[in-house]
Amino acid sequence: MAIGPVERKIDSQQTQGHREQLSALQANRAETLRECVQDALARYLTNLDGHEVGDLHRMVMGEVELPLIEALLDYTRHNQTWTARLLGMSRSTLRKKMLCYGIGQDP
Repeated sequence: MAIGPVERKIDSQQTQGHREQLSALQANRAETLRECVQDALARYLTNLDGHEVGDLHRMVMGEVELPLIEALLDYTRHNQTWTARLLGMSRSTLRKKMLCYGIGQDP
């Protein structure tokens, strides 16, 4: 079930291990980001219907990393230093990833 823009929220919760856990909240149901990814992967693998897949790790990382960077750039109003700090990487690494994904380039 897709979450509409009005219903979509990102919630940061503290877990017992003092790690932050992101949850996608919809109505009265909270699902962790991990559970969302697991559900999406289970559906993807089921839909393969026996066909071979290669480089799944790169595909998944690309699907997750691009919207993560875009969301944080929006959140920081395109402040690359702040975005890089939130991601736990250097600004130069962020810029390389932005170049790789074509973020911030003129069409």
